[in-house]
Amino acid sequence: MVCDNCAKNEAEVHLTQIVDNEMTTVHLCPSCAADKGLESEGSKNLPLTDFLAQMGKAAMAEEEAVTAGPCSYCGTTVDDFKRSGRLGCPHCYSTYDSQLRAILRRIHGSTQHLGKVYVPPAGEAADRGARLTVLRRKLQRAVESEAFEHAADIRDQIKELEATVES
Repeated sequence: MVCDNCAKNEAEVHLTQIVDNEMTTVHLCPSCAADKGLESEGSKNLPLTDFLAQMGKAAMAEEEAVTAGPCSYCGTTVDDFKRSGRLGCPHCYSTYDSQLRAILRRIHGSTQHLGKVYVPPAGEAADRGARLTVLRRKLQRAVESEAFEHAADIRDQIKELEATVES
């Protein structure tokens, strides 16, 4: 792909901008990109799409399985994915399943999430907190409807519950 600015060198920087809900993509060579103040190839911060494109090139080059043809829905090919690091549509994930698994295996060491698991707060404390929230809403409704005796009972329940939380 040739640089959109100078039309001489090969484009290595692909800038996509969205202005007023309109997307434009400019393909630039490194020197034209530097003239526009964009980061050079030697930059330490690589965009995610570039990173995935590089990983895709390496993983797909090593992939010895039969390569899938273009996506039957959008027509994206393996070469398109290698070049841009982006898939064309949700159906591409099924079409290029084996290649994507190889990339994930290479990046993460596995194709399944093995990280930390969310552990909710202690059940009893969470139940008390939820009960307090419900009681406070009931108290507000009782006051708004001017049911002051009922509101006083609810207030007492809140005070008891808060006392057990603090101790």
